[in-house]
Amino acid sequence: MALNLTQKLVQSHLVEGDLTPGGEIALRIDQALLQDVLGGLVMLELEAMGVERVAIPLAAQYIDHNLVQNDHLNADEHMFLRSACRKFGVWYSRPGNGISHPVHMQSFGKPGQTMVGSDSHTPAAGSLGMLAFGAGGVEVALAMAGEPLRLRMPKVWGVRLTGSLPDWVSAKDVILTLLGRHGVEGGFGTIIEYHGPGLAGLTAMDRHVIANMGAEMGATTSVFPADEAVRTFLDGVGRGGDFSALAADEGCTYDRSEEIDLSTLVPMIAKPSSPGNVVPVSEVAGTEIYQSYIGSSANPGFRDFAVAAAIVKGKQTHDRVSFDINPSTRVVLETLIRDGQLSDLIHAGARVHQAGCNGCIGMGQAPASGRNSLRTVPRNFPGRSGTREDSVFLCSPETAAASALTGVITDPRTLDMPYPRLVPPAMVPGNTTMLLGPLPEAEARTVRLEKSENITTLPELGKLGADIRVPVMLKTGDDISTDDIMPAGARVMPYWSNIPKTSDFTFEPIDDSYPKRAKQGGAERAGHAIVGGLNYGQGSSRENAALAPRYLGLEVVLAKSFARIHWQNLVNFGVLPLTFADPADYDGLEIGDSVEITGVAEALAAGRDITATLRGKDTIRLTHGLSPRQVEVLLAGGVINWLRARLGKDGPARTVA
Repeated sequence: MALNLTQKLVQSHLVEGDLTPGGEIALRIDQALLQDVLGGLVMLELEAMGVERVAIPLAAQYIDHNLVQNDHLNADEHMFLRSACRKFGVWYSRPGNGISHPVHMQSFGKPGQTMVGSDSHTPAAGSLGMLAFGAGGVEVALAMAGEPLRLRMPKVWGVRLTGSLPDWVSAKDVILTLLGRHGVEGGFGTIIEYHGPGLAGLTAMDRHVIANMGAEMGATTSVFPADEAVRTFLDGVGRGGDFSALAADEGCTYDRSEEIDLSTLVPMIAKPSSPGNVVPVSEVAGTEIYQSYIGSSANPGFRDFAVAAAIVKGKQTHDRVSFDINPSTRVVLETLIRDGQLSDLIHAGARVHQAGCNGCIGMGQAPASGRNSLRTVPRNFPGRSGTREDSVFLCSPETAAASALTGVITDPRTLDMPYPRLVPPAMVPGNTTMLLGPLPEAEARTVRLEKSENITTLPELGKLGADIRVPVMLKTGDDISTDDIMPAGARVMPYWSNIPKTSDFTFEPIDDSYPKRAKQGGAERAGHAIVGGLNYGQGSSRENAALAPRYLGLEVVLAKSFARIHWQNLVNFGVLPLTFADPADYDGLEIGDSVEITGVAEALAAGRDITATLRGKDTIRLTHGLSPRQVEVLLAGGVINWLRARLGKDGPARTVA
């Protein structure tokens, strides 16, 4: 039987299950990626599970989000994470070394391997022929403890690329085109596998851009073959020996198919405030802007900065525009310095920031209120930039640089200059001292975790009760993101490992009275329900968007549909996610209504749908789609309790001091 590349990668790592879409599978994991805003929780979870050392070949912790040091909080977190890496056998990427995804690609990415990461953009590693999944931190902790990654086998969506990109059109326009066609829910339940002759014109870093933003379509992950472009990349970073060719079998089939003729594409842009709100740049050309921002995991390659440098070379950006340059990695930054592009950018008016995520996650570079910001980042959810009422557009580096010069959104094809044709240079060799390798096991046992007062406790979670009787505490609309549930930005993110503290910010952009009402005048963790619309929990994999509401007493979420990672995060922390069998039932629920589900544990264990009584009289039917293992996790009160029981630890997860 001819297999597509996704099926081959899954089959080579399959521990349980088969290739039938929809069935639960378990995959052996080769690598784990952690970033700092969830890394603290992962390390606390490892400690709570009783793990002494990671049980997979490679795990790496990156300090790339919490880089703004207005006080001691982020610096304290860095020291804690460094000590945890030394204790548990994890690579540690120092602050300023760069964004996790491109640094990992340069340093550790390997065709044919699997990876799980505590960041929703982990699928970017699919650019090298890896099978890489974003997940909540506890899923990453489980993988690091040696557990397989469990998920529903997705359908495989084959996207055939033909032709070659025209001048002024680049990889960002490819993924924006797909987002424009299908929206932020278009990839649900699928792995997007790219194939076809058009791949020949896309470098490994071009593919990184496309694979990175597959997450914005709700796709489980994205996969590219490992071909000459991947060989060239690995040779260029001094790891040619890690290359192995990987491709789909001749004559394979896909569950869903699509074709993109690259030669027909035009510059595209996502308007505020969704990555799926995509139109051609020409449609909004002339709109005044305040900021033009280049960098992030969505456009992290050398060429993304070099093409902007070539466009602005010898010119000055508009005096109203903040032209922000966020280098993705130290290697890229040093190469831009060596070859002169950084000087060209600075001379043109660029403001250069440290290598990291920075403004993409609201850590600095927040735009002016009521002004338009053009960004090459992957997301433009409301408020994510750090400005509450922001207006962020997503675009390519070409569009961002052209617009920085004119002060208005500009189709780069209208510039009076030839398109810069760049020959990728030899990259500056990486400063390997910025990556600290794991300690020998005997030495690691002597390491103590360096905890500050802000590295507090994991809340102890009780088991799911036999019955649920709770009020509706909050009702949301469609496409609620984890940014809406647990805000990002420099004001909140330093506390992300402190669940009691971050619970005070829960749902702040939607209803800032929610935490106080959930505590009911001081009675913390009184039970309640939340009602959600379509695609509830889209976006970032941040697990504190599930754990903080759980700490406040959330027992059940009733929604029209859930984003994959958040759905699993709810299960992992003992929150029951239920879907309306009839979406019209959503309209009949309001804040304050009572929800009663009797015999819920019995119904889950028997695999039955759920019947809920509303306001003591009306009944509705709800589905759950949970596997027997997920039911076990829920009944245990969450995955930490479940794993500790399997490992023979006593009782529920202990509170971590």
